This record gives sequence, C-alpha cells and structure tokens, in this order.
Amino acid sequence: MPKVVRFHQLGGPEVLQVEELPLQDPQAGEVRIKVQAIGLNRAEAMFRLGQYLEQPKFPSRLGIEAAGIVDAVGAGVMNVKAGDKVSVATGQSIAEYGTYGEFAVVPAISAVPYPANLTPEEAASVWVQYLTAYFAFVDMAGLKTGQSVLITAATGGAGLGAVEMARILGATSIATTRSAAKKDALLKAGADHVIVGNENFADRVKEVMGGKGAEVIFDPIAGDTLPILAESVAWGGRIILYGALQGAQTAYPLWTAFLRNFTLQTYMVYNFTGLATLGLRRNEEAMARAVAFITQQLREGRLKPRIDRTFPLAKIREAHAYMESNQQFGKIVVTV
Repeated sequence: MPKVVRFHQLGGPEVLQVEELPLQDPQAGEVRIKVQAIGLNRAEAMFRLGQYLEQPKFPSRLGIEAAGIVDAVGAGVMNVKAGDKVSVATGQSIAEYGTYGEFAVVPAISAVPYPANLTPEEAASVWVQYLTAYFAFVDMAGLKTGQSVLITAATGGAGLGAVEMARILGATSIATTRSAAKKDALLKAGADHVIVGNENFADRVKEVMGGKGAEVIFDPIAGDTLPILAESVAWGGRIILYGALQGAQTAYPLWTAFLRNFTLQTYMVYNFTGLATLGLRRNEEAMARAVAFITQQLREGRLKPRIDRTFPLAKIREAHAYMESNQQFGKIVVTV
C-alpha cells in the first residue's frame, strides 16, 4: 500500500506520521498522481497547528503542492491523461486533497502540465508562490512598469516569487530580510534594493525611493509591523496583507492612514483560485490568464523556482521543523 502522511492531533512536526493506506481511485473530475516531489508551504504548518483557514478532521492528511505523473483519471476529465507530467496548483482543500504521500488524488483542474525544462522539484514549487504574487500585483494592485513594491519576508518561497514577479512586470523591488547573510542572495535573485532588519525601516524605504515610500507593499506578517509599513508606503499607495505570521491581533494605524491616504487590503490567493470549503468560487478567467502567463515565463526561464533544501518523505518531520526555523532561502521540497 502507498505511504501517506497524516496527523491525528494538533501539534508540532512530531505529530506527522508516515502511514500506509489503500490506493485511492479518482472520482469524476479528479485525477490520481504518482507523486515525485512535494513543495512545502507555511500554510501546512499552520494547518497542523489548527491555526489555518480550514480545520483538520482527524486523522487528517495535508499538503497543497506536488509534482508527478498522472496515474489515473476519473470520469469526465479532459485536460490531462495518464502519463502526463503535472504539477498541482492551489485551490483545493488542504485536507481533503492532501498531497503528502506517494500518490495523491486532486481535482483535475488543479493538475497543470509543466514545461519540460523544469525538474519535478521545481515543478512542485511553482503555483503557491507565483499565483500569490501574480494576482496581488496584476489584479489587485495593477502594478505598472516603473512603480515600486516593498516585499517583506522576502527569503521564503512566496517572497522570492514576488521578487521575480516584480522584476518581470518592470517594477522596482525592495526586499526585506532579518539576516544580513541573505542580502547578496536577494540581490542576485533580482531584488533592486535590500533592507536588513527593522531599525529606521520607514526612513530607509523612503531614502531608497527618493523620499516618497513604496507604492505597493506586499506583506505576510502584519501584527505590530503594520504601523511601520504604514509609515513606509507612498502617499495614496497600497498595502496588501497576504498573511498573518504574527497572529490575528493587528492594530490599525489610523492617524498615519489619514496622513498617507493609503489603501489597506487583506488578500488570499483563494480569492482567485477558489476554495470550496470557504465558499469561494474559482475565477476561471483570472486563473487561465495567470497559468498561461506563469507557464510561459517558466518555459522561457524568466521564472525559476529556487530550491533551498530537499528531504525524503520519511523525514517529513525534519522538513517541517526546518521550515519553522526560518533558515531557508527559497522553497523546501520533499522528494518521493
């Protein structure tokens, strides 16, 4: 029987267990994938802790992204066939369609053929980071050539994806990191400017941008960093919060909002990809446009997922512990 990862209670990486389960057949509109690689995401650690948008029902599977070979298709599936190499895009339940395992059953619309120049490890690292940045920059911010974007927590998968996306869209990017050792790597990854640490943060952003601040801020942290971001945004600019790594308690900087006239938006990639468990419908036009754009950029080598480290499936606990250590520069991948 194939091995899968499940957990039976909330907790740290130690609750993850590699178990054997009968092979699952795909139902109508689903495909089964023989998994070769799994891209890890912070959302999965939050889900494991009971701090995500969905709550697990035990015993629970988990996982959003993967890459592999289509093994079987359910009734009505037309977009892929057995033998196709695909990567799994986000937009399905993290638990119901968990990807951590030797095989995974996912909705057929989430199975996207990937360019031949990608490895399975790279293909498993595409969709969360690039879709998140694409919809935020293109559909929400309307980011234009020559505008500026401040990307906080830039050394993770989503942050690096945003740095790459900003470059492709012709924007000036300012990346932030807490580690001075990662500054050069961020510059090599395409960031135009890098700010290390939080000391005099707003002043340094304005200095880089000629005194006016960043026109778009892309932030997954929130919490007590929001007042600092409010001081760092250009007058009439936009702050997009796509995460809450410091937790849900975030004070709104009202007086600064009056003075700088910025727009504050919360954002989930699921607003575009859809997520049935939250009652969110998929935006088919936006998804088709984003997938086509990202696939073309991948094929041409303008987007290139950066793999920080790989772990075998048997060491899924170690992989999650490493993810929570915040040491990575790029994506953490589990190979199968």
